[in-house]
This record gives sequence, structure tokens and C-alpha cells, in this order.
Amino acid sequence: MTLTQLQYVVTIAALKSMNKAAGELFISQPALSGAVRDLEEELGIRIFIRNNKGIVVTTEGEEFLRYARQMVELGNLVQERFISKKETKKKFSVSMQHYSFAVEAFIELAGELALGEYELAVHETKTYEVIDNVKTYRSELGVIYINSFNEKAIRKILSSDALEFIPLYECGISVYLSKKHPLAGKDRITMEELNDYPCLSFEQGDRNSFYFAEEVMSTLDYKQIIKADDRATMLNLMTGLNGYTLCSGIICQDLNGGFHTAIPLDTSDTMTIGYIKRKNMPLSLLGQKYIAILKRYGSKRE
Repeated sequence: MTLTQLQYVVTIAALKSMNKAAGELFISQPALSGAVRDLEEELGIRIFIRNNKGIVVTTEGEEFLRYARQMVELGNLVQERFISKKETKKKFSVSMQHYSFAVEAFIELAGELALGEYELAVHETKTYEVIDNVKTYRSELGVIYINSFNEKAIRKILSSDALEFIPLYECGISVYLSKKHPLAGKDRITMEELNDYPCLSFEQGDRNSFYFAEEVMSTLDYKQIIKADDRATMLNLMTGLNGYTLCSGIICQDLNGGFHTAIPLDTSDTMTIGYIKRKNMPLSLLGQKYIAILKRYGSKRE
């Protein structure tokens, strides 16, 4: 298997035509077909099915193409940086569950870098997408949590995707709510006291397993639960409905505003905030700098 063969199948899949791909790659169609056939025989799978409508990617082919696209992209980066000697912007991308402290750490990182020299990206998104973004090289890092309930399932997924979880800090569980909430003045809050208020949860889309929930204690039978897609809506629901969510207690008032507070939940349960990365792949300098900034946020708890 060669990088050239990977480039061939990626181009065919993108154009959905052997003829068009041959023209794009400046190769004859028989030679292209032969290269793909050799690759399929080596792998022991069918990548494409040819019919009168063109090219159809098989299920096995779709899985293979996910890795092939990553390898082709990395090959192009190596070509540009070390062979063509082309100067490229330093890149860094991070994905995260809906954590304001992780966004604020990204802002601090971006503020320290010279404009025009870097290409940065931040994705505050669903749990499964955080994992998938790191798996598919869309992000170098992903910030998530694990606890006694989801740890086995999350670690199994990470292992199958050649990823690893690196802990940053262990946190108690806090109730995040509006400062106008009837319970906002308490030193600690029990689950029984929360019974008459709606629990707020981040929507996880098609991957709506309890193991992917961003809130701990997701399996409890709440009287009312309301799901939201973004952090701004969640904060509005806290204010408008006296809703609450369960979190780490690491709060960034600069981003969320000073209208909400985190109060310890009366429980011995804990959660571990950490980051995921690809196994056996060292962090870039920007990745190391981001993690160094992120570690400082473990002490920013109310």
C-alpha cells in the first residue's frame, strides 16, 4: 500500500467517477483501475462497486477512506513543509464539551500569539464529536470528563480509536444555577432540594447515550429535563425557568457573565476533567502551551 494508492481512492471517492478521477490524476483509466484493484486485493476488501451509475463506496470502503483521507492530508503537509519547503501557518485546533474555562484558555492562548502566523480553531460541541474530531485529525486535543459511571465505556471507545485520556484535575460536583434561583444562597444543595426545578442537559444528537452525557448523574429519574444545544441557551433557561445543571464548578464569569453561580452538591461523587489525544503522538508546541494554560483553571472554582 502506498500514499499514491491512497490518493487515488480518495480522489475517486470525491469525484464518484473513475474517468474523472483518471483525468484529475493525469493517469490512464486502465492504470488507475489496476492500482485500485491491487490495493483491494492487498487489503482483502472491496472499496468500490462499479455500476451503470458510476462508483459506489462499500461499507468497508467508507471505513478505509476515513483513514486514507487522514494519511493523504498528512502526506500533503509533509510535502509542503519538508520537501517543497513551503512556509505554512502553524495550526492548532481543540474540541471540547461545553466548558467555558476551556474556551477561556483558548482565548488566552490566541491572545499570546502573533497575528498572521497561526491558524487556530475551537469546537465546543457534543461528546461524540469531540472524540471523532481528535480521531480524524480535525482537532489535536479534546477536553472531556470521565467519572465512575462513564469511564469504562469512554475508555473503551478511546482505545478502539487509538486515543488516550490524560487527567488534568479531579473535581467535586456542583450545581450551576442563576444567582436569582431560590437555592442560590445555600452553602450546599441536595438532590432532594432540586426535585422541583428543571434539570438542564446538553443535547447529544444521535449519540444520546447516558455515557456521552456532559452532565454527571445523567441516569437519575428527573421530574423534568430540558435539553439545549448551546451554552447561551442553557444560561437563559437557568435565568428564565430556575433551571440548573450539574458541573465541575470551574466557572469563568468573564464569558458566562456574573449572573450565575456554582454551589457544591451534597454528594461524595467526583468527576475528572482531562484531555484526549492520539496515542504515541507528542503534542505540538501550541498543544503543550494550551494544556499548560488549561491546568491553571483547576483552581478557578467558586
